Amino acid sequence: MTDRTDTPMDWGSPGFNAIEAVMWKAEADPALSSTIMAVEELDRAPEWERFSAAHDWGSRMVPRFRQRVVDGPLGYPAWVDDRDFDLRHHVFRAEMPDGTWQDVLDRAATVAQTAFEPARPPWEALLLTGLRGGRAAYLLKMHHATLDGAAGVQLFAGLHSRQREHNAGKPQPAPPEPRRPNVLRSAVRRELALVGRGVGLLRGTGRAALHPARTVGYVASLRRVLGPVSATPSPELAERSGTWRFIALDVPLPGLSAAAKQAGASLNDAYLAAVSGAFARYHEALGRPVDELPLSIPISIRRPEETSGGNRFAAARLSAPTGIADPTERMLAIRSVVRAIRKEPAIEALDGLSPALARLPTPVLSRAVRQMTSTSDVQASNIPGIRDAEVFVAGAQVLRLYGFGPLPGVAAMIVLMSHGSTCCVTINHDAAAIAEPETFRRCLVEAFDEILALAPTGSRATLRE
Repeated sequence: MTDRTDTPMDWGSPGFNAIEAVMWKAEADPALSSTIMAVEELDRAPEWERFSAAHDWGSRMVPRFRQRVVDGPLGYPAWVDDRDFDLRHHVFRAEMPDGTWQDVLDRAATVAQTAFEPARPPWEALLLTGLRGGRAAYLLKMHHATLDGAAGVQLFAGLHSRQREHNAGKPQPAPPEPRRPNVLRSAVRRELALVGRGVGLLRGTGRAALHPARTVGYVASLRRVLGPVSATPSPELAERSGTWRFIALDVPLPGLSAAAKQAGASLNDAYLAAVSGAFARYHEALGRPVDELPLSIPISIRRPEETSGGNRFAAARLSAPTGIADPTERMLAIRSVVRAIRKEPAIEALDGLSPALARLPTPVLSRAVRQMTSTSDVQASNIPGIRDAEVFVAGAQVLRLYGFGPLPGVAAMIVLMSHGSTCCVTINHDAAAIAEPETFRRCLVEAFDEILALAPTGSRATLRE
């Protein structure tokens, strides 16, 4: 007899935190859409009935999938149970005969830009079958207010199977009973928590006043964290069309790690050095070389005791050293800057300001967010993925997992997500911002190959087409 606990996963914060509320409200401006998408390559097409049943099971394991968003008191969004939840509004399939991987990415970009139904939980799943080689693709579209990259990996690790065969012994929680939403009570609790946080900040300020040097140091850190960086946005990346374009490439994880070690740097340093090198090559190809480029990166502020799911990150900005030709020197320069950023006392300042931002009238909030994000040309994330080489969805093995982020006013969003022994690198770019996409693709591959060449592994990056 199998011993199991038929309870849902402990995934998903109880309600919106401030940064999630900002993301949800700000996308009243279409340019600030916060849709994210996971695209998995499957070795075969799963049976539709089993695939659909897997999503029913997932929605019982993770109750957030059966919740929608409503406007609460003071215009602050809130999660409530969807009393009319129907899987048929969320799980779809389509044939793509002899489809290439670029066909999948083009379809994914179109799906990502389609607005969610406001009266339903903000997620959709799409199974694409008939691809070349008998393979399939699984697209999961969600709203960034639900999760960040780390929370996404937690989600997939909890819901993906470690075996191809059906597991009859897995937990089988009952569908949650829709509860009558008590949005007012939740709002009161949230406001009381914020008052308590404010009192704590005042006490901290009082204590800091007794240490002027510490106060001066924090103010200086605040200026560095929230102030502009030395690099100015590139005129070559300034145009915006509002149309997303998806690119993906595979980079061998052992090769990238070995290259980083050879230079005395981390894998993240190697990744950001390759991103910087790609944009340096692209600008050189256009005849407009740049020495620096404004780049944003997320810094995780998630603590071990915090629940899974949700968003726990701080945004940091830096000047990417595109003018450093030597890849090792570029890597070490990035290492120095990122290390300094992580040690900033005020690194969580934006998280502290988010409650005030979330309460701004929506048009004012959207303008403020657009102004903040427009100071960067590129956002880049590095997400440690699922290390198990073999995970399955309804009997189909996941060969690759690509994560695509949104374009909150920037020219390009680049994400590295490791999967087994592969770094799955994705690029979401505005179609007008990168006017010569084929040139940019070539520059991407060359930049990663330049980093990989630092280690004697013979590794090469592969553009998915």
